[in-house]
Amino acid sequence: MAKGRGFAGGFEMRRRVILLGPPGSGKGTIAARLKTEFGFEHFSTGHLLRQEVAKDSAVGRQVGLFLERGELVPDELVLALVESTLAKSRPEQGYLSDGFPRTLVQASAFDAWSGTRGLAIEQVIYCESSEELVLSRITGRRSCVACGHVYHALFVPPKTVGRCDECGGGLAQRADDSEAVVRRRFQVYLRETEPLVAYYKDQENLTVVDASQSLEKIMARIEVMLRQ
Repeated sequence: MAKGRGFAGGFEMRRRVILLGPPGSGKGTIAARLKTEFGFEHFSTGHLLRQEVAKDSAVGRQVGLFLERGELVPDELVLALVESTLAKSRPEQGYLSDGFPRTLVQASAFDAWSGTRGLAIEQVIYCESSEELVLSRITGRRSCVACGHVYHALFVPPKTVGRCDECGGGLAQRADDSEAVVRRRFQVYLRETEPLVAYYKDQENLTVVDASQSLEKIMARIEVMLRQ
């Protein structure tokens, strides 16, 4: 594993990390902090998919239909995008995934693909969250249209209203953040993604954090875990 950053003296730190949890559980915010404080190479499947939609590519047009309905994008499309992105990575560089994998099919296929390339997952962080907590948070969420950096109007606001701190891009509320779509996405999550908790628990690389806690408490827990 590569030397971690953010602590004096350096230490061995897990560098290939998956953030797991329902939409609105804080994965994007946690990912942003880990990227800033420890230099993680972060990718978000949601951002990758929305980039394809913005480009109006053939893949993007297919993806857009699923996103608008709050449904999961087919496994083969997601896996192709992720593998294309990570194929450029070095094992020592690592990665931080926010929102992938989302199904048991994706998890199993990714384990097989990454295991032969020195990119196997080292740690899974499960952000446990209730449906009501997700709903209370998600209406205030804003994403940078350029780089995908995630903010919250109340909890993690940008320094300049409507502008991304990272790249200066404009911030927007996603069309799929309405209450009806969010509730549907939560039910899809319970059906399709929640089984991954048991999957990774069986692999003994799962850590659970309470997403209702303050960001500082969550980060303190994660930092300790990554150093173990």
